[in-house]
Amino acid sequence: MSRFTAISAAQVPPNRRRGGELRVVLGPATAGATTGFLGVLRLAPGEHVAEHYHPYSEEFLYVTAGAMVVRLDGERLDVRAGEGVLVPKDVRHRVWNETGEDAEAVFHLCPLAPRPELGHVDTEPVPAAHEPVLQVEGG
Repeated sequence: MSRFTAISAAQVPPNRRRGGELRVVLGPATAGATTGFLGVLRLAPGEHVAEHYHPYSEEFLYVTAGAMVVRLDGERLDVRAGEGVLVPKDVRHRVWNETGEDAEAVFHLCPLAPRPELGHVDTEPVPAAHEPVLQVEGG
């Protein structure tokens, strides 16, 4: 028997706490990762991930389908399928889908925070499930 395993996003329960549908496919809990994690973000039209920052990690976001808007420290950036963006540590960021089509991205964060609860700092209220995008300055 192999000690290596492929993990499908469908095997991982979705996390909707900050908005959208996030699934950590490869991480400490799913694959025993020790330095970071990789996952998939799906946003239906009008969905968003609430603004937050990572005090310990950089985030790499690569859009694989549709388009997303990423606000980085208040600056708007439109990101389409086939494009990626680096979110440096300590940079406030918010992601949303203002198109009429579903959008999907792959994300990777590293290094890991010393403890999971230290990994994300929320800077706006987290949305209720399927709450529409909040209209805010710069986004």
